[in-house]
Amino acid sequence: MPYQRRVTPNNFGGLTGQSFENAKAVILQVPYEGTVSYGSGTSNGPQAIIQSSRFMESYDIELDAEIYKKPGIFTLEPMAVRDLQPEDMTLQVEKEYTKLVAANKFVVMIGGEHSISYAADRPLREKYPDLSILQWDAHADLRDSFEGTKFSHGCAMRRFYDNAKRIVQVGIRSFSVEEAEYIKKNNLRGNIFTPAEFDVEKIIERLSPNVYITVDLDGFDPSILPATGTPEPGGLYWPDFLKLMRAVFAKRNVVGCDVVELAPIAGQPASDFLSALAVYKMIGYKFCQ
Repeated sequence: MPYQRRVTPNNFGGLTGQSFENAKAVILQVPYEGTVSYGSGTSNGPQAIIQSSRFMESYDIELDAEIYKKPGIFTLEPMAVRDLQPEDMTLQVEKEYTKLVAANKFVVMIGGEHSISYAADRPLREKYPDLSILQWDAHADLRDSFEGTKFSHGCAMRRFYDNAKRIVQVGIRSFSVEEAEYIKKNNLRGNIFTPAEFDVEKIIERLSPNVYITVDLDGFDPSILPATGTPEPGGLYWPDFLKLMRAVFAKRNVVGCDVVELAPIAGQPASDFLSALAVYKMIGYKFCQ
């Protein structure tokens, strides 16, 4: 009898029997790349993450648990935002996110370019006024405007700073002259950790009790994750990610997170799989440790 490849649902982890009402964790897919400025393909990121997640083991050795069984994980259909202007996309995602927060869901947003992240700010900040942001990234993303829009992927953290009092940036190793001046003017350098300055305890000290985590995958070194639009050498590694996330989820109340900027490369699934596992590990740290 010929080998038959297993067919699983197009849900995160290939999970079946998950209901929106009962699940505590929800996967929100935002396949958007309306402001991409270098390598393209991030609109294909959510589907690549979902596809790869179907081949993960449900059991996690570190947490000694089948992670999905604790919270339940419900996967929403991809949002129809591909053709929208950046501001319109932000408003649409914000509306959906607001509904999910009202339903008391832990939302994991998967993209898509980094501009999608800001849509989580208002819904979460209304519930958690002290909200701080933990950014895993190679780039500061602190431009006020980029290529004609204030809602570019290069402005993601600057838009958060319109409301946030504290953003802690980890893995940063590239920013523009404009960003350097903004950092100096606002005395932000103490909240920026280059890979050489990576220090979990110091990072956590700078976070408020309630935290939103945004994971731009180019924060990882391109030797382990090449499939991203703007790869930068000298990045962080998987053990760094696990060490930081494990500690942050243990010591702070993480109220939402995202994984963005995967630009899948055909025939090279390693980046897709790492991205899917990053999603699963964060859900695990939230509900199983």
